[in-house]
Amino acid sequence: MSQIIVAQSIHGIILAAEKRAVQVNEKGEEVSLSMDRLIRLSPACALIAAGAVEGVEMGKSLKEFLRGEGLIDVQDLYGASLAYLATEHERLMRKKCEILPIDPIHHASFILAGKTERDPERPFRLYYLWTKKKLPQLDGDEITNAFCLPRRMGLEYQLNQLGKANAPLEGILAKAREGMEKLRMQGEASGPVAWARINRDGYQSLDL
Repeated sequence: MSQIIVAQSIHGIILAAEKRAVQVNEKGEEVSLSMDRLIRLSPACALIAAGAVEGVEMGKSLKEFLRGEGLIDVQDLYGASLAYLATEHERLMRKKCEILPIDPIHHASFILAGKTERDPERPFRLYYLWTKKKLPQLDGDEITNAFCLPRRMGLEYQLNQLGKANAPLEGILAKAREGMEKLRMQGEASGPVAWARINRDGYQSLDL
C-alpha cells in the first residue's frame, strides 16, 4: 500500500501521497504500478485516492463532474464528492465481484482536503471517505488534524500536536517529510512522493 500523510493547522493543509501502487489482475496476481494519487479538484481543494488503483480514475472522473457543478467551498464539495464516489465505488465492487472474491485490497478510499469560507476559526477541512461498514459502501468522517494511511500512530501524534498548536505550515511540512524519510529508511516506503499544500492562496504543488 502506498503511504499517504495529511496534516493541517489553522494556516493550511499539507498533503503527501506516495506514487507506488499494487493492482490485482484477473489471475489474482499482484502487479506493481506508479501513479499520481494526488488530484487537484478546484483552486483550493484536492483529493487523494488511496487503496485500489481504480480510485485514481474515479478521482479524475469526480473532477470532471465537479467542474460542471460550480462548487468551490470544500464543505459543498464534500457532500457532492461522497455521493458521486459512493456510486462509483459500488459500481467498482460489483465489477470486482464478477472476477475476484471481495478483499480490502480491492476497496478504494479517498481523502478530501480544502478551504472553506464559512468558518474563519476553522478555514481548512480534511475528510476521509472510506468503507467504514462491513458492506463495501463509502461513508465519510472528518479528520481533525492529521492522518496517515497506512496508520502511523507515532507520526500522527506528532503532527496532531503541531496542528493543535497552530504551527506554521513549514513546520508541519518538515515533520511530515521527516516521517516519510524515516519510513523509507525502514523499507516501508519506496516510491516517489507527490507533495502539495493548501493555504489561503489555494492549492499549490510542491517540488520536493
